[in-house]
Amino acid sequence: HKTQVAYSETFLNAFTSLKDPRRINKGNIKYPLIEILFLTISSVLCGYSDYVLIADFGKANLQWLRKFFPFKEGVCSHDVIGKLFQRVDYELFESLYSDWVKENFKLTQDELIAIDGKRICGSYDNYSGKVATHIVSAYVSSSAITLGQEAIAEKSNEITAIPKLLDKIDIKDAMISIDAMGCQKTIATKIVDNGGNYFLAVKGNQKELYQQMISLLSLNLPTHTDTHIWEQSDHGRVEKRTATLLTDLTLLDQKEDWTNLNCIAKIETQRYCKVKKTTSKESRYYICSSTNITAKKANEYARGHWAIENKLHWQLDVNFDEDKARKRKGNSDKNFNLILKTGLTLLERDKTNKLSIKRKKLKASYNLNYRESLMKV
Repeated sequence: HKTQVAYSETFLNAFTSLKDPRRINKGNIKYPLIEILFLTISSVLCGYSDYVLIADFGKANLQWLRKFFPFKEGVCSHDVIGKLFQRVDYELFESLYSDWVKENFKLTQDELIAIDGKRICGSYDNYSGKVATHIVSAYVSSSAITLGQEAIAEKSNEITAIPKLLDKIDIKDAMISIDAMGCQKTIATKIVDNGGNYFLAVKGNQKELYQQMISLLSLNLPTHTDTHIWEQSDHGRVEKRTATLLTDLTLLDQKEDWTNLNCIAKIETQRYCKVKKTTSKESRYYICSSTNITAKKANEYARGHWAIENKLHWQLDVNFDEDKARKRKGNSDKNFNLILKTGLTLLERDKTNKLSIKRKKLKASYNLNYRESLMKV
């Protein structure tokens, strides 16, 4: 059957076990879940993430959609789409997504996985008292792929969410980077126990450790120290990052309190603005469990961590309008966050051209061959 063959070649094959929350035993389901899911992600790939626009996209592309699924009753209304995503089992959906990523995207030795949280600003509901949902994601900087995520109600809960996320994903031989909120002894231990290494930012929340690191890394010790300088001139700004790595932690009183702590690092960033002729400086500090890290790698990890902000969170907000959306009922905010990340992953995976995400979406909207190529495993 041509429909099934075409469908089986798409990424959506990984989501066949997603359960339909509606009363399917009554036999009155006109619009199957898998069809709506296919329609929605196809629409997102083409730049439409609003429920009304998704329905409009479906009606305009019905002939193309029927290459993959019957769509016997045509395309459903936007209300049907919205209510369905409110009820879809988010935990199962997230698990299937993680399995799909694990099956199709392989990590390399010492691959950087950045962990950070993002608030879905439009997901609050004053009437019901629901606060905006916060999603903690594990993101592979080099390949722009979200490995998994954990949904929480408040940013302060990231400390408890991160260990749960670490148990969901495979971090063996990977390097895990987390900002200062995640610099916790229990989290460092969890990373090591799960087979990974950590590269954790240190700030005032670990006051004693932070102060000792500042002192030690300012001594300019002649031995057991490695340095690396990275420079770039772009957009009227010259940026210089100097990484200093110290492996002799004899004088660090806190060393034994942190599982497998093997080195500390300082990244000093100096930025010169050509227009204003001003210079700014900033120093950041990190602890790391790796025994073979270099100052060059420390520089790369520190810079690579920010990709989760620039390549993931920024893309979701700017190119997919996540924060403007008012998806707030039931599981709609969390489920659609997964939909958007799936779409972003499929777009980022395309290396056939150097188009921006915005231009890739435009191309997918008018070029059916390109759209179909994005959706193949």
